[in-house]
Amino acid sequence: MLHGHTITRERIAAMEPRIRPFVRHTPVLRVDMADFGRPVLPVDLKLECLQHSGSFKARGAFTNLLERPVPAAGVVAASGGNHGAAVAYAAMRLGHKATIFVPEVSPQAKLDRIRGYGAELIVGGARYAEALAASESFAEKSGALQIHAFNQEETLVGQGTLGLEIEADLPKLDTLLVAVGGGGLIGGIAAWFSGRIRIIAVEPEGAPTLHRAFAAGRPVDAPAEGVAADSLAPKRVGEMMFPIAEAFVERSILVGDDDIIAAQAALWDRVRIISEPGGAAAFAALLSGRYAPARGERVAVLVCGANANPAKF
Repeated sequence: MLHGHTITRERIAAMEPRIRPFVRHTPVLRVDMADFGRPVLPVDLKLECLQHSGSFKARGAFTNLLERPVPAAGVVAASGGNHGAAVAYAAMRLGHKATIFVPEVSPQAKLDRIRGYGAELIVGGARYAEALAASESFAEKSGALQIHAFNQEETLVGQGTLGLEIEADLPKLDTLLVAVGGGGLIGGIAAWFSGRIRIIAVEPEGAPTLHRAFAAGRPVDAPAEGVAADSLAPKRVGEMMFPIAEAFVERSILVGDDDIIAAQAALWDRVRIISEPGGAAAFAALLSGRYAPARGERVAVLVCGANANPAKF
């Protein structure tokens, strides 16, 4: 365990049965990269895109709502879309009021989903950081419980349950590719595995938050652009996840927008999996050749979100 690091395997393992009634154990699909025009390589796709609310974020949302006292004013979250949808879904299931702030870059598919779960939706600001500031102001005035998308212990513990599930599904795994935005997902998963497998971060070139943090030795501001800006473009990774990533994430690989779009289209064309750009980013590292596994390496890719309109692929 890292010094002062509270996102432990024990805590994740204790949380998993608490959220289990509310989250799906998502399937794993074995594919061969030869089906995508690449050299023969069996790859396991963990389809967390089939989770409630369309992404892995439901795990952290339920952990927050089950672990923290929720006031009468309910909960508030800022989100590019997926975290907001997950918090809205969890609040609906558990009978709480939810107010969700999203930036103008959030796609209609995500806005519709949030509204469909009965949350109050407020759209404003060009990027996530502005929606976050507005949500913080709302929390101060209303007394609502803030649920941070990634820089929150409960969020990291909840996302860590996905690591536990992946290990149960794939006990002989060597390498896992995970997309990174604010780092809550990879932070929780890396805390669970604690160096027992190779974890590779995959980020868009337009939003290299962890890449920049590794170079600087601490979280620093990065650009927030590109095709996956609604899900993988906060200004910087979370302070809580960074020491976990430094210890247990081998490196960050950057992929271009064209790589991400090609991966999204390939997942749909070849295996009929719907993924949003952020959800397809990790697969883009394999499809583009930016990550080249060694012979015999057992590789899995996390397909983490599906809140997209397939008609636009």
